[in-house]
This record gives sequence, structure tokens and C-alpha cells, in this order.
Amino acid sequence: MSKECPDCHGRGYEIISTEVCPLCKGKGKSKSIDFMKISEKDIDSFLKNGAECEKCKGTGKIEVSKPCESCRGLGNIFSCKVCGTRIYGAEELEDEICSSCSRSQYVYALDDSCDLKDVEAGKLYHGIVSSAASFGVFVDLNSHVRGLMHSSNVEVPPDVGDAVIVLVKSIKAGGKLDLIPKTIAKYETIELEKELPVKNSAEIEPSMKGRLIRIEGEVIQVKQTSGPTIFTISDEGGFVPCAAFESAGKRAYPHIDVEMVVSITGEVTLRDEQVQIEVMSMKLLTGAKEVEVRARVERVIEEKAAPADIPFLVESEIMEKLKPQMLHVAKEIKKAIFHSKPIILRHHADADGITSAIAIERAILPLITEIGGADAEYYFYKRAPSKAPFYELADVTRDISFALEDASRHGQKMPLVILVDNGSTEEDVPSMRQARVYDIDLLVIDHHHPDEIVDQFLIGHVNPAHVGGDFGVTAGMLCAEVARMINPDVSNTIRHLPAVSAVGDRSEAPEAGRYIGLASDRYTLADLKEMALALDYEQFWLKFSSGKGLIDDILDLGDHKTHKRLVSLLCEQANTMIKDQLDTCLSNVKSHKLANGAIMNVIDVENYAQKFTFPPPGKTSGEVHDVLCKRNPDKPVVTIGYGPDFAVIRSKGVLMNIPRIVRELREELVGAGVNGGGHLVVGSIKFVEGMRTEVLSRLAEKIASVEVEF
Repeated sequence: MSKECPDCHGRGYEIISTEVCPLCKGKGKSKSIDFMKISEKDIDSFLKNGAECEKCKGTGKIEVSKPCESCRGLGNIFSCKVCGTRIYGAEELEDEICSSCSRSQYVYALDDSCDLKDVEAGKLYHGIVSSAASFGVFVDLNSHVRGLMHSSNVEVPPDVGDAVIVLVKSIKAGGKLDLIPKTIAKYETIELEKELPVKNSAEIEPSMKGRLIRIEGEVIQVKQTSGPTIFTISDEGGFVPCAAFESAGKRAYPHIDVEMVVSITGEVTLRDEQVQIEVMSMKLLTGAKEVEVRARVERVIEEKAAPADIPFLVESEIMEKLKPQMLHVAKEIKKAIFHSKPIILRHHADADGITSAIAIERAILPLITEIGGADAEYYFYKRAPSKAPFYELADVTRDISFALEDASRHGQKMPLVILVDNGSTEEDVPSMRQARVYDIDLLVIDHHHPDEIVDQFLIGHVNPAHVGGDFGVTAGMLCAEVARMINPDVSNTIRHLPAVSAVGDRSEAPEAGRYIGLASDRYTLADLKEMALALDYEQFWLKFSSGKGLIDDILDLGDHKTHKRLVSLLCEQANTMIKDQLDTCLSNVKSHKLANGAIMNVIDVENYAQKFTFPPPGKTSGEVHDVLCKRNPDKPVVTIGYGPDFAVIRSKGVLMNIPRIVRELREELVGAGVNGGGHLVVGSIKFVEGMRTEVLSRLAEKIASVEVEF
């Protein structure tokens, strides 16, 4: 940029003084003239006025001058149009850029949030050639701003798609940009984006429709539709869906993926009356900015995920000791929800496992919907029963497959798997190892006798045995209290579930009586037992299905009339089938008195029980055991229901440790393939069919060697 020098008024020099012309001695007339150099036109003037002195031009005086110090003789003062610095020297005047800036010029890259108002004449910009015409080449400075390089300024026309650097020569009427191509050896790129305050999702209201805003957060889901790509962004306020359109069905911003931190500029719109942002610009944040955003979001999530430290529904010395672990697990579950991490809730397929899972489910679903929207339950939650009282390889295979499919289809994170009424034993380890390969986090709330080896695979573990308790404090009791820590609003809805759990698992702990008493204003003991039986019966037919809705009705979480009719019908059917099974089995039970005084009852459920129907072998053994305990009320009783490659153990008054017995059998009977577990006095064992006689004989010996209570 230049302007006339104010000191020399554009002359480039300053007048110091005036002197008498040395050539004409101040007369202003020349002493001699060469007539050969005078034209006929000037002869008359010469004859009349004489010849003018060539040096002083007839003034008789000459000016003594020196170059102007302000403009250094140029007449104009120049300043760099990039940095504004005064420019000296003709060699530095090309494009009116100082030598420093010419060595490293600034070239602006317009973010998609910018419009014509953000463009300035005289500055350099990055652009992409979008099309060509006979009169010039069109260049896009971003998706909204376009200019023309006129053919008069283009020596070699670039190809469509070429990246170019252009100087904005002028901005004409109507917003038309006149561009000049520039070739620059060295430059510094400056990312230029519209100055907007950063909002969090909680601050975005429907009333802001049409406003341009900026958000910063973590991408928690990428979903490709037949139209735009939907990016779900999680920040300290919650979440907000952001729609980016490239073309119908084409993935927008393919370099942006789940768990990346981004900055998004866009317009607030409404879709199905829910706030959505139409993306104008999306940038990946890295380095210090990424760390700052993550820290800001995590700080708020830590505060929001704090569990409710509230009194338990009943008095329990064991649960008071477990409270720190229970609060930790509750917080981890809430953090997963706030991070929009999918949750898979795995539970044992019996009354205790089902009530455990339903208690957690009732607590977390409102939070999942609040954070993820009306359809979030479909994408972010799954409840699945496990047939065995541990996390089987079949279970983890389904869970990993489910997670990988959702990651591919919906761009989701790997899930948090919550194991309830299972997950504490060595049998769970193979599945846990597979889950950790895919960075799947695992939490356990269980009351089976725990093995320390599992803890290395878990981010939280609640088990009464860790504080001196036993299986009498059921998983249903623990999960109901954890659910209340997650969401206290569900307390009244789920307060009867621990009682159903207690009667279903036949708990004799003091807590069982207290929870049953807590529910007595709504349900009799008979009601609770019927609910537990209905759960076991219906889950047998559901197999691996969660039975959503049906299970809710059994537990009286829907219409009460439907609940009463359904439970009555299911119990009628279940009791009929149990009676038929007992009529078949009891006459085939073989009883022996062991050395320790215990009565051991043995039934071959493979050959002397109905197969592939209710009750299954485990429950059949339990029902047989109950009948035999009533026949021997004052004696220790052990009942073993066995098949070709398994044995189910039920006991009363026999102080054995089934997990320890399983480990001993595995070590002593090489080649028998022994594994299994459960509670201390209730459990199951698996083995190879060819070693059944050896395993059962050694099992009987070990039972005969333990102490009894009677």
C-alpha cells in the first residue's frame, strides 16, 4: 500500500536553498545559440526575447536539493500490505510486500463456517479450482465462497481440482471476487474460521433455530443414512446430533470417526422437534486443544456420574461394608451412560439373575434415553440371559459379535458388559480374556464364591464374600441397591425385587427376611414365591431371549391385572410339570448314609427324568432335594442329580465348599476334564462322559469327609 510522501509532496527530494545560475549569471538568458537547433517556429520568439538559459529555464536561479529522507527519493511512502511495515528500496516493492513477508507470506485457508464477509481484498487465500470457462477459471475458497481468475491474469490454466493460491484483487458489487493466481515459494497457512462463542449441548434451545453456533466434544456415534451422515457429539452438557451432507448416502468427513474430539460449526435446526445441528464445518482437534476439551468434558461427567450415597432399603452389615465397591460400580455405569457407551447386561437365567438385571435396567434406561434420545435404548442397551451361572464362551462370542456389528453399522464404541449373578469365578476367565482383546470393559455384581483371578479383567467387582459375607446376600439384593445409587427415582418401583430374588434363591440370610418384610405391604410370601417360579418357568421357554415386556409383567412392572393373570397361569403350568417330573423321579432316587452322617440322594436325571422340558435337570434336582429334606427334617441331606457328563449338587446342613472340591477333582483326576462351581453348598460339575464313575465316586468321598451341622 502506498501514499504520497507528506514531506516532499511526491517529488522525492527536499530543496535546501537557491543560488544564482552559474551559466547565465542570474540573467536568465543564454550567451550563445546554435541556430541549427532552432526551428523556424521559435526564430521569431528568439529575435524578440532572446534565448532562455537552459540550466535555470530563464529564472536566473537554481535550486539546491537532496533526496527526501522520508521516502528515500521515491516520492511515495510504501507499507507492507501483509504486516504494515514501512518498505524501503525499490527491490522490495514487488506486490507491495516487505522482504520479510515475501520470504514467508501468510496464506489464509477459509473454514466452511466463513462467508464473504470474512474475505478481505489484498490477502492471499488457498483455493480449489472448481470449473473453467472461456473467460477464466472459477476457484472455491471454501464450500460457500467462490471467485474468478480472469483469463487475462492466467498464463497456464490450471485443471479442475487443482489446489491454488490466489490474491483477492477486489470484491466487486454483488460479492464477486476478482482473483489473481500467485506462485509463492514460502508461506505460512493461517486457518481462518468465523469467530463464534463455544456452546455446550445443554445450552442449545429450540428457540435458537437458525442461529450459527460452535460446539466442541467427542464423537460417540457415526450413522450413515440414505441422506446425510449423522455425527452424535458428546460434551459437558450431554449430546447433540449433527447432520453433515456430502451427497445422498455418501459418508461426510470420512477422516472423522468415533472417539475423536472435534470442533463443529453449524446452524441450529429442529428434526422431530429435537435440536439438531446442520454442519457447515467440522475439524479434528488434536494436541493441547484435544486434551483441554477431553479434560473439560470428563470433569463435568465425573460430577454428573457421582452416585447417590443413600441409606439401604434394609439394615445389612455386609452391604455397609460393601458400600464403597457398590458406589464405585454405580459410578462406572453412570459414566458409561454419559460417555454414550453401549451397555450389555448379562444375567443368570433364574429368578435371582433376572431380578438383578431388571433392577439395573429400570435405573439406567431413563438415563440412556435422556442422554441419547428417544431411540437410544435400541442402539445403546441390550439385556441377555446366560444359561450357566457364569459367563460362557457362547455368551461372550454373541456379545463381541453384537458389538462389532454395531461399531460397523452405527459407528459405536465398544460396550460396557455388566455381569450380574455371574462373573465371579474362574470359569468366567476364558470369556473375560476374549472380551479384553476388544477392550470391552467388564463389571461384576455377584454372590457366587469368588476367585481372585477374575479381578484383573474387571473395572469393578461387588461380591459379599469380599467382606466376609456369603451367597445369602443375593445378587438381586445387591443390584437393587446399586440401581438406587444410579437412579434413586426407581426406589419404589423396584423395592420388591430383592424379596423375589431372596425366595427364588432360597436365601436364609437376615437380609432376606427384611426385604420380604419390606414388600409385605404389597405382596405376601406366597405372591413372591409365585413370581420367582413364574420367572424360572418363563425363562426356560425364552431360552436366550430377554423376554422384555413379558418379564416386566411377571414382576408387576406393568398392568397389575395382567400380572395377576399371567403369574397365576404360569405357576399353574409350572407346578403341573414339576409334579409330573417328581412322580417320575422320586421312585428312582437312590439314598445312602455317608460316614459323616449325611444322607446322600442320587438321581440319574438323564434316564429317570423327562428331558427337554420344564423343569430342567438343575431345577429337577432342586425339587427332588426339597422333597427329601422334608422327609428328613433333622438330618443333613445332599442330593446329586447327574447325567452323562454333569452333576448338580444341592445340600442342607453339609458344610462343603463346591468350588474347592471342583479344583481338587480337576487336579486328582487327570483326563476327566472337571470344571464347574457355584455357591459353597450349591453348584454343578462338568466332566467327560467316560470318567463319570470315577468323578462321582471321588465326589461322594469328599462330601462324606466334610463336617455337618446336625
